[in-house]
Amino acid sequence: MKLELNNTYLKRIGAVADARGTEAYVVGGYVRDLLLGKEVNDIDIVVVGSGIEFAEAVAVAMKKRKIVTYEKFGTAMMPTEGGKIEFVGSRKEQYNRDSRNPVVEVGTLEEDLSRRDFTVNAMAASLNAGSWGELADPFRGTDDLQKKIIRTPLDPSATFDDDPLRIMRAVRFAAQLGFTIEPSVMDAIAPIRDRLSIISQERITEEFMKIMASPAPSVGLRLMFDTGIMRIVFPEVADLSGVDQRQDHHHKDVFLHTCQVVDNISAMTDNIYLRLAALLHDIAKPKTKKFVDGIGWTFHGHEEIGARMVKHIFRRLKLPFDHIPYVEKIVRLHQRPMQLVDETVTDSAVRRILFEAGEQIDDLMTLCRADITSKNPKLVKQYSENYDQVYAKMKEVEEKDRMRAFQPPVRGDEIMTLCGLPAGKLVGVLKSRIEEAILEGRIPNEHEPALRYLLEIKDEVIREYGPPS
Repeated sequence: MKLELNNTYLKRIGAVADARGTEAYVVGGYVRDLLLGKEVNDIDIVVVGSGIEFAEAVAVAMKKRKIVTYEKFGTAMMPTEGGKIEFVGSRKEQYNRDSRNPVVEVGTLEEDLSRRDFTVNAMAASLNAGSWGELADPFRGTDDLQKKIIRTPLDPSATFDDDPLRIMRAVRFAAQLGFTIEPSVMDAIAPIRDRLSIISQERITEEFMKIMASPAPSVGLRLMFDTGIMRIVFPEVADLSGVDQRQDHHHKDVFLHTCQVVDNISAMTDNIYLRLAALLHDIAKPKTKKFVDGIGWTFHGHEEIGARMVKHIFRRLKLPFDHIPYVEKIVRLHQRPMQLVDETVTDSAVRRILFEAGEQIDDLMTLCRADITSKNPKLVKQYSENYDQVYAKMKEVEEKDRMRAFQPPVRGDEIMTLCGLPAGKLVGVLKSRIEEAILEGRIPNEHEPALRYLLEIKDEVIREYGPPS
């Protein structure tokens, strides 16, 4: 079988290989995605010989000034526009059980392909002129691509034992590609899963976030749960399973509900942190569940406690801290819009949610709609219409009061100047009183009315809190 290789980089790499009398192949994900008809930006090259020396020769031929080399592993990386090219010599590997770092030896192309994680990634296409595009597929990766199966080239237990991160990669590829993990591969995961402890948290989190970025993350989430690796990687999510069930009182399982919410929101947005907020929106239900006779299970305060759990989860997963406030806010407020459905809800209540959500109000409403998981079409229609009403109310108040991205109309420095106050608690109190008056609708969200209100209340507030020290 021959592949059509039209990539300019591959043609130039092939020319360098021919000039040096070296066998060169494009391998792995590039070949897989080419066969799937997907766009590919990253290229992996295997040469029979030194990967670093070959990369340096390619860099000279392409007039690239910089490549990154990893002498210990015999690999090199060349940045390209929109991607990168990685070079390695064909090799075989042996792993120490206490480390992910392999002992690398020179090997044949087939030995190199055999050490790869899955058969769909264990294919190579020749870049030499005499065999251009010819596919090497010793482990029937093309068959597995057609059957949509995740299978390992060698014994799956040995494959996972050598590199436990492959467990997460199996789940990730199943979620990304919509493939099924072959039964023997699934059976091999549970006995090896504790070896994930030798993998750095950063690499585990990278695979997890790729699962969350897939078209239907629930595929990966359920596989993680079924194999027991969710308990290791994300115990708070594993704890959601079974919540809401006690004796003959049956409510929908929170884990399965959460999986559906994440899939729902993933059909609406590619925002990975909004997807993560969806995963975490009910994360505190196990901590807050309480059975009340005549009512059933209750979860009072789960949204606030869930928001407080976000920082700890981000810290453990080593996610970027600058996204914490966003996720905290979405989790904290996710039930508030439904409380605005009642026709008697005041403009003040709407102003408050607009004020608290700020620029995230649209994302919050997206989560609310994704949170509708009933299988009853009538209920789904009713809830959707309720949110339409809420959104209409928000739009009306927003247009009238300009509450989105609310900024106090009177700044702290103005308060200090007008009231003769130093920076301190009293300035914050006065600022809060102005905000409260705007939210209650007692004054408009404008500078002059807010200024007049400040002058009206300043003496009373100063008396109440005492003169500034």
